[in-house]
Amino acid sequence: MDEVTLDWAERIAGAELSELLPRRWLHSQGVAGRAEELGRLLRTDSELLTAAAILHDVGYAPCLAITGFHPLDGARFLRDEHGADKRLTRLVANHSFALLEAEERGLREELATEFPLLDDPLLVDALVYCDMTTTPDGDRTTARERVAEIVDRYGADSVVGRFIRRAASEIFSSVERIEAALAAQPR
Repeated sequence: MDEVTLDWAERIAGAELSELLPRRWLHSQGVAGRAEELGRLLRTDSELLTAAAILHDVGYAPCLAITGFHPLDGARFLRDEHGADKRLTRLVANHSFALLEAEERGLREELATEFPLLDDPLLVDALVYCDMTTTPDGDRTTARERVAEIVDRYGADSVVGRFIRRAASEIFSSVERIEAALAAQPR
């Protein structure tokens, strides 16, 4: 990954989200901003994380919503329309414990087969951290506040509400691991 890839990722996400879903675009920009802050921690994968962060919700774009499950729709779009890097598409497809939501939607096998989870816990946790500490408007928040906001927005008994409640302990653990890693970084 390099600056060219980051520019490409921002152009793609902006083209798909900025006009039709401006709040989702603000969130994506905020998530990418968080990712940039993790550069020293991620070192060689910092640009990959930032590209995944800006693109993680691209599957919400109405023209891309084939299954209605944004991680899968977004990853397929990036792979099929843009020939995107496999690690990037796998991060987008699996961001923030998407496999648990895929299970709620009956899409677990499709997601796991097409886009296996990356065997890179730090990178996976970093994207969870960035997504789950950013509000829908792109501002900073805590993971606990973010999970509560998602439950309130979608409803506790919705597919998303059930998923996020199931994933909450994993989300909090990912965020705590990244916060600990950041605290251990030399200043």
